[in-house]
Amino acid sequence: MILPILIHPDPRLKTRTTPVTEVTDELRRLADDMLETMYDAPGIGLAAPQVGVMSRMLVMDCVKDEETPARPMVLINPEVVATSEETSIFDEGCLSIPEQYAEVERPAEVDVRWTGLDGKTHEEHFSGLWATCVQHEIDHLDGKLFIDYLSPMKRQIITRKMQKLKRERARA
Repeated sequence: MILPILIHPDPRLKTRTTPVTEVTDELRRLADDMLETMYDAPGIGLAAPQVGVMSRMLVMDCVKDEETPARPMVLINPEVVATSEETSIFDEGCLSIPEQYAEVERPAEVDVRWTGLDGKTHEEHFSGLWATCVQHEIDHLDGKLFIDYLSPMKRQIITRKMQKLKRERARA
């Protein structure tokens, strides 16, 4: 089922999420719905608070090449356990801040540990777009948006555009 995606500003997008204590069938259904919503949007990552669920879970799939099989991932209670000193800059966007992009500097590589839908602990080294995406989505779980890395003026301009978009959608 495709879920509605919250649009900034929304207080839920600025709220730190609660750790998941148990992998349940309900959580597995939410993960499936989040993946379907992300692919439909289309996006490469989606965090639970973006669909109004205040739990520490995210989904992502950064495979862009049509020849390469999709790699949907579900990360429960993810945490960055190591970062590279080297940084990279990506032009980031967000499904909760549609059609707005800005360059954000983050560590170029990260090691992340999380619980999978199988209830087991997983750890993986991410680089490139995958590293940027997983950090962006973990930020969502901590109530942080990519625009929080921008200057106050740029952040305010984007926030005003989103307020206008929300008013237009409410009228439609």
